[in-house]
Amino acid sequence: MVMSENLSGYLQAAAVFFAFVLVLLVTMETFAEQTNNQIETIRFATFNAALNRANEAELITDLSTPDNAQAKVIAEIIQHVNPDILLINEFDFDEDGRAANLFKQNYLAVSQNGAGPVDYPYVYVAPSNTGVPSGKDLDNSGSIGGPNDAFGYGSFPGQFGMVIYAKYPIVKHEIKTFQTFLWKDMPDALLPGNPATSEPMDWYSADALEIFRLSSKSHWDVPVAIGNAVVHVLASHPTPPVFDGAEDRNGTRNHDEIRFWADYIKPGKRGYMYDDDGIYGGLQEDQYFVIMGDLNADPLDGDSTNNPVRLLLNHPLVNTEITPASEGGIEAASRDGQANGSHLGDPRFDTADFADFAPGNLRTDYVLPSKQLKIKNAGVFWPVSSDPLFSLIGTFPSPGSDHRLVWVDINVPQVHKK
Repeated sequence: MVMSENLSGYLQAAAVFFAFVLVLLVTMETFAEQTNNQIETIRFATFNAALNRANEAELITDLSTPDNAQAKVIAEIIQHVNPDILLINEFDFDEDGRAANLFKQNYLAVSQNGAGPVDYPYVYVAPSNTGVPSGKDLDNSGSIGGPNDAFGYGSFPGQFGMVIYAKYPIVKHEIKTFQTFLWKDMPDALLPGNPATSEPMDWYSADALEIFRLSSKSHWDVPVAIGNAVVHVLASHPTPPVFDGAEDRNGTRNHDEIRFWADYIKPGKRGYMYDDDGIYGGLQEDQYFVIMGDLNADPLDGDSTNNPVRLLLNHPLVNTEITPASEGGIEAASRDGQANGSHLGDPRFDTADFADFAPGNLRTDYVLPSKQLKIKNAGVFWPVSSDPLFSLIGTFPSPGSDHRLVWVDINVPQVHKK
């Protein structure tokens, strides 16, 4: 009897022990999976750096030496933030990518005022619609030619273009561009109407609509390989919703340029879009993405038409749990006054220092990851006046750019194979 009781006790103790070991093994396996499935946090950033020039190839000339004052300021800001993936807006395009490489070699890779150099082994540039003649009277001025009649406003092809710098490999054979996608081919396109007539959507002639492109620069889907995962950088720079008339041709275009990404990432909405190779469709639901760029739209203030950026900020597949912010934005709005005093938006979220009387400082620049990607931290490079780095942005007009660099730190799980 005693032996039976002892045996029963041993068996119970053994069962408890093995249960404990099993729980410990499961816990260790889960921890190992979490550790193996997560690499270091990746910093994504967007910066309208105003590295555009009035004449073709002028930017190449300016960047051919390491002494251009504006480029040095822009490079130092980038070095202080040190992003892993960087989109620069307003960077003049040239076919050989010379300007992009010169900026990398002569500025980013060279310490600016003691800031650490940044090396980007991977660079992507592509043509922009800016300055490309349409051959049509797009502004209805009665004559054809000039920046307003180009597919995107610009004095020469590629002015105000874009460039992506990356520390991780760009998957070049999977890049998709949408430079030539026609505005009329977007369902329910918000095409402008001529205020002088009672007809809807008649600002552009029928002939013009047959060739008119949606993107004022381009829309890029640039996949970046991070470990065994791929993150799609969705880059664009919609036209400002101003510099037009009662027809609101820029405001409506800005709206639909932003809406393009909202449709591109949403099942059931993306079937209409075709890339420059004629391939239809957008992202699959399980693919990682980060929407980046100067979208020229504030969610509450400014002149955008129908608050288009809310299509992204309220999108069920977009992660907005942390909004990039700065103390400098608060200080600037208070210091500048005028239009800023009537704004509805929180100035800590502003990303651009525009003219004080109108439109004031706004949130126009965004880094928006997909819902599956966890945001660890985020910010806007806008130092307060007591900060030693304040001289890099200064007061209006800024020595570098009227926009601020926006960054978001994101964890990229390694289970994703797309």
